[in-house]
Amino acid sequence: MRHISLVIPVCPVFFLSSKEDREQVVLTQAFGCVKGLGTLAQVLFDHNISWSILSNKVGEILQRTLSGAHWTLLKGRMSVFLYFILPALGGYILTSLYLLKNPHILHRRKRTAFYCTCISHRGGGGERIENTMEAFTHAVQQGTQMLELDCHLTHDGHVVVSHDENLLRQTGHDVTVSSLNLQDLPLYKERLEVTFYAGHYSSGADRKFALLEDVFRKFPKMPVSIEIKENNHQLIKKVSDLVRRYNREAFTVWASVNSRIMKECHRMNSLMPYSFTGERGVLLLLLFYTGLLPFVPLGESLLQFYLPRIFNRTFFSEKHILRNKLIISLLEKVTMRKSLLKHLAARGMQVHLFVCNEDDDIKAAFEVGATGVMSDYPTVLSTYIRKNRSQD
Repeated sequence: MRHISLVIPVCPVFFLSSKEDREQVVLTQAFGCVKGLGTLAQVLFDHNISWSILSNKVGEILQRTLSGAHWTLLKGRMSVFLYFILPALGGYILTSLYLLKNPHILHRRKRTAFYCTCISHRGGGGERIENTMEAFTHAVQQGTQMLELDCHLTHDGHVVVSHDENLLRQTGHDVTVSSLNLQDLPLYKERLEVTFYAGHYSSGADRKFALLEDVFRKFPKMPVSIEIKENNHQLIKKVSDLVRRYNREAFTVWASVNSRIMKECHRMNSLMPYSFTGERGVLLLLLFYTGLLPFVPLGESLLQFYLPRIFNRTFFSEKHILRNKLIISLLEKVTMRKSLLKHLAARGMQVHLFVCNEDDDIKAAFEVGATGVMSDYPTVLSTYIRKNRSQD
């Protein structure tokens, strides 16, 4: 019987005399046990099978393999497990699954001032030179609903839009933004390779680095996601001051992979919505797989994460671990859980997957549960969305 076999792997953990043996069993079977307990609880519920019947069936199996004192000891401990621990775990799992699908019972739905399905990565760096005013203008004209960008501080205190602090990739000059005054920043290369689409290049008439203030001034109502890459108090403060000056706190997002940087950003301006950091993203997965997520409040308003399948492209060298198909498949199965993304969306959090530069990637992102997609090609993305909306 399926519901009997699921419980048997759990039992040896409680009867092994060696602490090391118990730890090894826990490590190798923990995930399977949680999944098995959920299935077991569901089977018992669906077929109205009582715990006593289950206990008797398991006992019959074990009694055929054990005898005497061993069986007596095992029977006593099995009773404790089947009558107390297993029902509690089963009830916890069923409650967790129910709340995962119905988060409104415990949590008030987040309501941001914006909702974006079409996001331009680096301002649409595949169709114009990344992070230039020309790129931002073009992306907005193509129907983008959010601009994603990065900021750094020049030596004379100006907040400029640039993905890299070191300008070698973008300009061919091995200098840093922080070492130069605004007027001394070199121009972008005439043709710039698209980072997440190796072998493809962008170009444009505008090769100047843009000021964040110019972006705010030209697009006063456009949502913007600002990634802060360095724990620079002055940079964070100046970004926050610009957001306040242009009255953009409701639709300008703090983004950072680093949790320390994010804490500083949030401390500086707590009215701005913010996204998950790398550390918080790992915690999110742990909460999800342990069943605790439905019970835990979350402060973030957005989850912005890579679509794992893009790593199989030429972004990484052939020997890089993220070019390994098995690793990518595992990463995708662990992170791209439709039930997880739907839960976040049901709690009012926006899920943006990137960097999707082809129709197949855009389709895959939406199918797994993304509420929005980030692309280097705003024309490709907006065309896909319009086409598929008309078909729907």
